[in-house]
Amino acid sequence: MTIPSMPSGGPSVLYRGGLLHCPADPGATALLVRDGRIAWVGADADAPAADEVVELDGALVTPAFVDAHVHTTDTGLALSGLDLSGTRSAAEVCAAVARFAAGLPADAVVLGHGWDESGWADRRLPDAAELDRAAGGRRVYLSQASIHSALCSSALLAAAPQVAAAAGYDASGWLRRDAHHVVRAVALGSVSAAQRRAAQRTALRRAASLGIAAVHECGGPGTSDEADFAGVLALSGDGGPEVYGYWGELLGAAKARELGAVGAGGDLYADGALGSRTAHLSEPYLDGEPGGVGFGYVSADQVRAHLVDCASHGVQGGFHAIGDAAIGTVLAGFAAAASELGVDRLRAARHRIEHAEIVNKRLIAGFVDFGIVASMQPAFDRLWGGADRMYASRLGVARSLESNPMGAMHGVGVALAFGSDSPVTPLDPWGSVRAAVSHFNPVLRMSVAAAFAAHTRGGWRAVHRDAEGVLAPGAPATFAVWSAPAGVSRGLPVLVAEDPEVRGPQDPTPLPVCRRTVLRGAVIYEEGVPS
Repeated sequence: MTIPSMPSGGPSVLYRGGLLHCPADPGATALLVRDGRIAWVGADADAPAADEVVELDGALVTPAFVDAHVHTTDTGLALSGLDLSGTRSAAEVCAAVARFAAGLPADAVVLGHGWDESGWADRRLPDAAELDRAAGGRRVYLSQASIHSALCSSALLAAAPQVAAAAGYDASGWLRRDAHHVVRAVALGSVSAAQRRAAQRTALRRAASLGIAAVHECGGPGTSDEADFAGVLALSGDGGPEVYGYWGELLGAAKARELGAVGAGGDLYADGALGSRTAHLSEPYLDGEPGGVGFGYVSADQVRAHLVDCASHGVQGGFHAIGDAAIGTVLAGFAAAASELGVDRLRAARHRIEHAEIVNKRLIAGFVDFGIVASMQPAFDRLWGGADRMYASRLGVARSLESNPMGAMHGVGVALAFGSDSPVTPLDPWGSVRAAVSHFNPVLRMSVAAAFAAHTRGGWRAVHRDAEGVLAPGAPATFAVWSAPAGVSRGLPVLVAEDPEVRGPQDPTPLPVCRRTVLRGAVIYEEGVPS
């Protein structure tokens, strides 16, 4: 990815009368932007002259967010497509499909996302024949919330006859593993290039409207094709957030560089997902096939070879690994690579593990030893953690409450980079910060400052841009302006209720609203101004 040069020779802009999140100058109320950088920070009374003045009227100014794991095209399609996250039964899914399909041409593919049967009173899923009837015979592809499995109509299965021989195939139409990848490619292949580009721009506009100035796009075989991935990267900084790409293909470091990616990782699958019971665990799932522990997709030696390949091409490596067995395999590969390359070289690369949901102290020690960045999604705990949600159903209450231990990892020095995995969970950076602060397990909670840093500086550091993510003279002028309805404390918004009885992942305290997002001095979002 090519970083756009800082604008030069343009007007200087003074932002004044605000509350700045600037730990080096806690009393700062103003900042000056010149040539894409912050030229000065301080009090209003000391502000230098500028060509333009923006009155902040008491608004909060913070470094802009980085979302460290997104699927841009899927996010855009979900924002404009069939949202199934609110469905609560097979009948509701079919009714939603019928309403949506009624407005489509007869040869269209119905694309939907977000169903999660773990919270349904009756967890029976609609089968292929039911989807055929609901969609009037159209092809139907409905991805589960994790995007690691999907419900498909008979018409879609017929369009991909090879799927019947793939691992994870089920004639009911609920497909996982390789079978899911086959039908996903067919379904998304129905989306035209123009529709893809529109979806990508929709997603990036949405990100900018939430104070996000950069995203890490995670693609690769089984997730997206090369053209889609390159198309997203081509939009980087084009009036919206910057895009840093991770191409997830084993031994694909050379291809990652050719595509303009910063790393060969992201969606390089070491396992699947908890929602689809394909994350690779050391102990069985409680609500699936007896003894089922999910699936591992790589060996330790493949991990070693991939990291060596990344070193030879000078790119970051990384793996998607959710379950403890998968993470153990990946760490064994790191240990083997360290024997070949040296620990210092591995640490300097800042390789990544995406998600890292089920980890124990021994596995966390491996992150520290090898300098691995943990790219994590706090909303996973908010949506599925605790004692009575999907993780408790899949894993039992004890393992659920031990999952996504961001606070414990931060406490021993693991580098964190927060994101959404959108559209698995929505783009919602302040919601993610609050989720980390309000983890279902109190001993795993983080401070607001630490969680905010993981969602700002952490994302920049993950792509080796260590000077970014701060409001300081000389730093890039990349920041967001916020209305903070619940107030500000120590330079950051109040995110949790005063009443401890209502604190937690479902805290009703209103979150900040973005008024403006600035990327390297250029405004990429303005409240009330069409983009």
